[in-house]
Amino acid sequence: MTSSFRSLLGRFRFGVVAVAILLFLTALLLLAPPDGVERAPLMQFVGRFHPLSVHFPIAVLLIVPLFEILGRKRSSSFLLASVDFLLLLAACGALLSALLGWCLARGGGYSGPLVRQHMWGGLLVAAAASICWWLRSRQDTPDTKRLYGALLLGAIMLVSFTGYRGGQLAHGETHLTELLPSPLQTLLGPSTSETGVVSVKDPSSFYDVRIQPLFEGHCITCHGQSKHKAGLRLDSYALVMRGGKHGPVIKPGDLKGSELVRRITLPRSDDDFMPADNKRPLSASDVKLIEMWIAEGASRTLRAEVSAALPGNASTETTVREVTFPATDPAAVARERTAVSSILGRVQLRLPNVVEYESRTSANLVVNASWQGAKFGDDELAELAALGPSIVTADFSGTAITDRSARVIAAMKKLRNLRMAHTAITDSTIESLGPLDQLELLSVFDTRVTDSSLPMFEHLVSLRKVYAGGTKIPQGIAMSSPVREKLVF
Repeated sequence: MTSSFRSLLGRFRFGVVAVAILLFLTALLLLAPPDGVERAPLMQFVGRFHPLSVHFPIAVLLIVPLFEILGRKRSSSFLLASVDFLLLLAACGALLSALLGWCLARGGGYSGPLVRQHMWGGLLVAAAASICWWLRSRQDTPDTKRLYGALLLGAIMLVSFTGYRGGQLAHGETHLTELLPSPLQTLLGPSTSETGVVSVKDPSSFYDVRIQPLFEGHCITCHGQSKHKAGLRLDSYALVMRGGKHGPVIKPGDLKGSELVRRITLPRSDDDFMPADNKRPLSASDVKLIEMWIAEGASRTLRAEVSAALPGNASTETTVREVTFPATDPAAVARERTAVSSILGRVQLRLPNVVEYESRTSANLVVNASWQGAKFGDDELAELAALGPSIVTADFSGTAITDRSARVIAAMKKLRNLRMAHTAITDSTIESLGPLDQLELLSVFDTRVTDSSLPMFEHLVSLRKVYAGGTKIPQGIAMSSPVREKLVF
């Protein structure tokens, strides 16, 4: 009697602990779901034990129904005595694996429906295993036995579903169907709505023909419709240009400032190298294609015919031209720097790593505020006012600036390159740019600029390129030839 009571008490205690852990995990998934933001390295370190731990409860749960069936034979009845212990191990392993999985997803920058489904599936497996363990000792009625059997079958189905979603996360959504024979693939293969890949492409678009297939082949396993690490999706042009949690990864016409280019050109041993997780890297020619597309303005309307000039299609003849460097006057540069050095020092203290000299032999200034994102707004830009006459390049992409900053920007008379993509500016800012007679490149990608700004684009005589994709300017609107030659959508 005492032994039975102790067993019941121990079972009750574990049941309370299991329920507490399940409620805790449920709260984590509801209140702190994976959101694509990378967090503490310790959380990521702990989370990376999830793939090691997850196979243990799977294996144990799959053994339980086998023992239940074989144990019905008199010669194998001894197997039934171990089922209760196996269910306890499976429940403990599933709870631990679910917790480690949350650490991995929350800390590792994962997001998307596949991640959420996999996590909820793991939580339900832990719950089902725990309930099966509780019911296993209480099969004193036919109804309880039937409930136990049904729940055990449900647990196996949940294991299969959760494991399948885990495989999709690791190897891509089509990892079970991509090698099917053609007749079966037609019947069972995933639709484009499941993969997020647009099947209809414009054969005249360089992006659709040459660039998007590279993203589909190397990137959308982690950056697709169902799984988008760091909030970044690369399964459509609009999403590619939108960027991720940390802002745009492509800056039209700017290879150096494009995070995507930096990632795909790092050494494979670097932690930031992409594609990650030992996935097949882009070839050197693939990287060149992406670099050329970005250098040409990262436009979707770039014609596919430019492939004639791609690496491997170009003439093998190499023209060697003499390289000359403009002469510099160190004394004149020093005098120009003296005039702004004290102001620059104060600004750099307030806004570190935002303003720098263009080069060691120049007094001109370069501004890059894009890395600060929403932390950089009109008030911060106003602090650059005193340096305006010396600024030749300014990148405010993805920041919180608005039309309030128009006056300060218009005072940067030496500006040659101005980037304001993914900001809240409107035509009001563009109309103030009249004094910028040296402006050559302007990016207003993904802003509220409309065709009312077209006259200003024509007025700026030095302006060569305006990156206007994602704006309110209709591509088919009537405009003068000079303006049409400048616009890149």
